[in-house]
Amino acid sequence: MRVAVSALGQDLESKVDPRFGRCKWFIVADTETGKYQSVSNEQNLNAGQGAGIQAAENASRLGVEAVITGHCGPKAFRVLKAAGIKLYSGVDGTVAESLEKLKKGMLKEAGGADVEGHWM
Repeated sequence: MRVAVSALGQDLESKVDPRFGRCKWFIVADTETGKYQSVSNEQNLNAGQGAGIQAAENASRLGVEAVITGHCGPKAFRVLKAAGIKLYSGVDGTVAESLEKLKKGMLKEAGGADVEGHWM
């Protein structure tokens, strides 16, 4: 499964970024092969508005089936859901730890947003 994890850095030992729309990086990983790539989310770091929507659209373009993050707002959640992308929010620790938890079935799929829009 291809998964995008919001991250503070560019590798698997980076911490999960608590912000989805304004995360610094996405680590896009294949849970079957272990291969990953870092994708900058710089264009959304200082966006006045729409960062969550744009990040969700980017995740869709990256061809991921799931997103792991700390928190996700309502507009981003709607875009992810419309794209058929599963959301796992409320996650912390490292990217590697979160991917391992996903593989072991220890993460619960989110049923909705867990923060208001424009959450910082």
